[in-house]
Amino acid sequence: MLGFLLRRVLSTIPVLLIVAVLVFLLLRLTPGDPAAIIAGDAANPEQIAAIRAGLGLDRPIVAQFGIWFWNLLQGNLGESFYFKMQVTDLIAQRLEPTFALATVTILLAVLVSIPLGVIAAWRQGGWLDRALSAFSVLGFSIPVFVLGYILIYVVSVKLGWLPVAGYRRISEGFVPFIRHLILPAIALSVIYIALIARVTRAAVLESLGEDYIRTARAKGLKESRVLMFHALANAAVPIATVVGIGIALLIGGVVVTESVFAIPGLGRLTVDAVLARDFPTIQGVILFFSFVYVLINLIVDLSYLVFDPRIRY
Repeated sequence: MLGFLLRRVLSTIPVLLIVAVLVFLLLRLTPGDPAAIIAGDAANPEQIAAIRAGLGLDRPIVAQFGIWFWNLLQGNLGESFYFKMQVTDLIAQRLEPTFALATVTILLAVLVSIPLGVIAAWRQGGWLDRALSAFSVLGFSIPVFVLGYILIYVVSVKLGWLPVAGYRRISEGFVPFIRHLILPAIALSVIYIALIARVTRAAVLESLGEDYIRTARAKGLKESRVLMFHALANAAVPIATVVGIGIALLIGGVVVTESVFAIPGLGRLTVDAVLARDFPTIQGVILFFSFVYVLINLIVDLSYLVFDPRIRY
């Protein structure tokens, strides 16, 4: 186990290095000049050139990368061109809203999708099974931003039940905190509910056809116990895998959702940084997301040992 952990941790180093190089090169090869954006439309070429020199963008790409990578090895992600502060401080400021939204979203998705998938497998061909199939198609088809605007119009504008947009920190009170997260969490969780429920249904349906399920029923165990402690427990590995994939995919989902609901998280920060051509911020956020993605994959791999003791690394 210790050797496996060490190998996985060490394997993240080349992955993050490749991500760093690709992001650095792609940002500088795409059209757009951060100095021109900062200077404004009324700036003359001399002013733009002075800003470029101040930002270090007049140096060769190899020199720019060497300076940035040396700072990265020291834990310094650089200073934002647009926000004029350290990128690490920016990420720290914006982390709570993104983490809160992702946590509420994945909890909602798991609490809704797994019972739906189990019941749909148990009542295969029933009305709930057919409804789940229709919901899955709908969930995969509707873009997050479209669903977000529909929820805002119906629930907030017409009915006035929940705030239209914004975010409240949990330190300001749990009720305002959760009220501002309900709509974005619902909009973001629909696709994950559809995905996890479909995989849960398939995995549990396969387990229900095994001999140990017939043996458990022959012993006179209650159907709920058979479903929870036999069928679902033995289907946990594929479900854990898709939940982990769902958490990783939230990285892309929060960018759109936070923009729709005006949540000041990492997703909104990414959009603002891209529009401003803020190279250090974009690089720092992508590297952070890459690290989180690798960490989630490691946690999912380790969870297999809990769900299936037969697995050994």
